[in-house]
Amino acid sequence: MKKLILPFLLLNILITSCDIRKHDNAQKVSATEKKEIKDPTTVEIIDTTFDFGKVNEGEIVEYNYRFKNTGTKPLVIEEATASCGCTVPEKPDHPIAPGELGFIKVKFNSDHRPGEAHKSVTITSNAIPEFPTLYLKGTVIGKTTE
Repeated sequence: MKKLILPFLLLNILITSCDIRKHDNAQKVSATEKKEIKDPTTVEIIDTTFDFGKVNEGEIVEYNYRFKNTGTKPLVIEEATASCGCTVPEKPDHPIAPGELGFIKVKFNSDHRPGEAHKSVTITSNAIPEFPTLYLKGTVIGKTTE
C-alpha cells in the first residue's frame, strides 16, 4: 500500500505544478498581449474591398485604399501586413491629421498565381474601433503554353 501512495503523491505534485506553470504563463502572455492604445482616434474607411476584375498572369495590380481620420488626434498606422507574400501593402510614413485623408497602397503580383485571388491586408493603428481588414479580389488569367 505504501508503495502505491508515494508514486501517486509524486504524480499529483507533478500535475499540480504543471497546472500552476500554465496558469502563470497565461497571465504573463495576456499581460504582454494587452497593448495600451495611446491617443486613440476614429477612422472612416472609404474603401474596404477592391475587385480588380480579370488580369493576365504576371501583371501587377495596384490600388490605394482611402480612409479619413474622423477623430481629434493624429491617426498613426503602425503596421500593414498582407495575407500572402505576393501582396505588399505600403502604409503612410507620417501620422494622418484629424480631418485628413490617408491611403494604404497595395500591390499584388499575379505572377504564378492563376485563378481566383482573395487577399487581405491587416492594419494596426491607434483607431478605435480597430481598422477593418482590407480585401483585394479578382481573377488571374493563366498564361497559355504553345
